[in-house]
Amino acid sequence: MERTMIGNLRQVIGQKVQIRGFLQTLRDQKKMQFLIIRDTTGLVQAAFWKPSDLALAELISTLTAETAVTITGTVVDNPVVKLGGLEVQLETLAVENLAGAQLPLDPFAEALPAIDIRMDWRYLDLRRPFNLLLFKVQTLAEMAMREYWLKTGFVEIHTPKLMGAPSESGAELFEVEYFDRKAYLAQSPQFYKQMAMAAGFDRVFEIGPVFRADPSFTSRHMTEFTGVDMEMSWVDSHEDVMAFMERWLQYIYQRVSDVYGAEIREVMGHDVIVPSLPFPRIPMAEAIEILKGRGYTLPADKKGDIDPAGEREIGAYVQEKYGHEFVFLTDWPISVRPFYHMRHPDNPNLTRSFDLLATGLEITTGAQREHRADVLERQALEKGLGLGPINFYLDFFRYGCPPHGGFGLGLSRLLMVMLGIPNIRETVYLFRGPTRLNP
Repeated sequence: MERTMIGNLRQVIGQKVQIRGFLQTLRDQKKMQFLIIRDTTGLVQAAFWKPSDLALAELISTLTAETAVTITGTVVDNPVVKLGGLEVQLETLAVENLAGAQLPLDPFAEALPAIDIRMDWRYLDLRRPFNLLLFKVQTLAEMAMREYWLKTGFVEIHTPKLMGAPSESGAELFEVEYFDRKAYLAQSPQFYKQMAMAAGFDRVFEIGPVFRADPSFTSRHMTEFTGVDMEMSWVDSHEDVMAFMERWLQYIYQRVSDVYGAEIREVMGHDVIVPSLPFPRIPMAEAIEILKGRGYTLPADKKGDIDPAGEREIGAYVQEKYGHEFVFLTDWPISVRPFYHMRHPDNPNLTRSFDLLATGLEITTGAQREHRADVLERQALEKGLGLGPINFYLDFFRYGCPPHGGFGLGLSRLLMVMLGIPNIRETVYLFRGPTRLNP
């Protein structure tokens, strides 16, 4: 007999079915036993009349919560039952895996334990409907990303995660032994995205792992995360990249809202707000003045940059003034941007770059890139970089390369703001941080 998903039982009233899932609750009464069975599509009540088979009744009475079972029975309409107004009249039951009597983490307890305990027992924590919905949303969001990219002429690439030279700041590198020399885990696919521009691919994207040796213990940092990257050719400025990105994000939010909006509201208590276009844009110099006007003082080490508390303050300002969750902070100073960002022709101290904040959290960095080899060399030297390790990268621009730009977005941070989740550890299947390598 083929398995029937619980969510489809209404279509097979009066028929005998096989259901496979977890025992969530057992109510063992004098004459009747009621089992609440769960699969990925929902819950159903199975009822068993004890006197009909005392041996089976005895087996059922030994079952523990979260045991994996296979049952067969007939689906009947029963308006009294709160779970969908139907139940299964149980006929057979097989125990596939008996759960231990004392769960180290009860995913259906009224109060959840501390987040570190939930990370220790993540597979049990993931049994909560909240988490199943989270990964359904993630799946749809990634599909929507690809849908929009494919509609607009992009191709997908998969870039190496072992590199012979750093792709970003050298301060956050994971160094590994690579036969007789050193290699580094990729901090971003930046160099190779730009190689695709030099190859004439025109528009590319990648969704893949990114590694940062960042010792931060915050609610927004991880040492391994999923990066969402794109690069496009023949741009005139970073405005082209921002205009593309806001349309792309609006499409993703609309798809998620259409399919899961009501369920997100019910399970997560959060409304997915599809953003209007265009997103507000604020030059960095203006953003710093706005912070001063709101009485916020940036830390001394953040000259030309904004700290997380400052980002939240800007987010609050944008919500008050524009009623918008998103804002592009544009035109960052060269002191806080990498050497490959293009500079403004009328102000060489500023870059054609942006960060995207969502509800006060930075989720994206993007820019128009410098595509002229001689200018790149000069800017790398100004940043104190030796040209030797990046010669392979500089070569990309020596034989014809179009003007181009792109962005990198953190998938987990996007889920944080889309679903109103305060800690990034809860938006990733398995969290990796400075002190966590297991499970």
